[in-house]
Amino acid sequence: MILITGTAGFIGHALAVTLAQAGEKIVGIDNLNSYYDPDLKWARLADAGIDRKTVEAQGEAVSSRFPNYRFRRQSLEERGGMTSLFREFSFTKVCNLAAQAGVRYSLTNPLAYIDSNVTGFVNLLENCRRFGVEHLVYASSSSIYGLNDKVPFAETDAVDRPASLYAATKRSNELMAHTYGHVYGLKTTGLRFFTVYGPWGRPDMAYSLFSDAILHGRPIKVFNHGRMSRDFTYVADIVEGVRRVLLHERPNADGPANRLYNIGNGKPVSLLGFIETMERHLGVTAEKVYLGMQPGDVEKTFADTTALETDYGYRAETDLDIGIGNFVRWYRQYYKL
Repeated sequence: MILITGTAGFIGHALAVTLAQAGEKIVGIDNLNSYYDPDLKWARLADAGIDRKTVEAQGEAVSSRFPNYRFRRQSLEERGGMTSLFREFSFTKVCNLAAQAGVRYSLTNPLAYIDSNVTGFVNLLENCRRFGVEHLVYASSSSIYGLNDKVPFAETDAVDRPASLYAATKRSNELMAHTYGHVYGLKTTGLRFFTVYGPWGRPDMAYSLFSDAILHGRPIKVFNHGRMSRDFTYVADIVEGVRRVLLHERPNADGPANRLYNIGNGKPVSLLGFIETMERHLGVTAEKVYLGMQPGDVEKTFADTTALETDYGYRAETDLDIGIGNFVRWYRQYYKL
């Protein structure tokens, strides 16, 4: 039995559907908070066969598409609820994709990040330890590289200069997982995600904001005057990497209990190049407003994925043009534009 946290979220939804289709027995949880439109979260759950009315009435539901997928409304930081969950189901593996996301939101709502990303993560670690979970895979972030100006980013690089509270909480997850591995022997793997995009993506991400503005005739904000680049990674590629780490035997099993991997495309794209690709698929040329750098942001992300490729044979395969095309088709359909 596998526990996936954050299954009403972007990546969690995609992973849950992928594993459920493969016949894995999974339990998904999410607190369905209002950081962004909860209707999108409910729509993701509905896509996976989870009925909203049943969850609202009973707190949980079994998927109508996948009888091997059960969803429960639950927050990581709720100690009693999480303990009951672990006591009820004999989880062998846990994948933590639940977190308070967003770099800029952390500047004005810091306590939301402490509750979910710190308190909630410790609660998850403790339950994994207490109930004998074999392997915890958790989402870290490329943001932990912060002000590092050496590229591509490698797992051996210094990560002691986070540029946002969000990044600091993700680095704290890595340190806490290391401690639980060292002290208790809990096997953990942290995956440092690089900018993920694709269908069902979050509305606060740049590609969603650009689409909304362009299709409604509003100018788009281009920060740092366009002098930025991101290692954009298609969601299906991310899910495949997570799946391999979660389900495959760990190489060098006698090595350290805690491990860290970059998971990204390994091919950074300029912000202006990304916008040009979006314009082509949207069929509209955007009006651009060039602005300075935002607080908490970084100029470039670039993943060295050699370690994940060596240990798990992982390599991102989706071309940006194909990925953006898939996203735009979903976006137009979902928002009826």
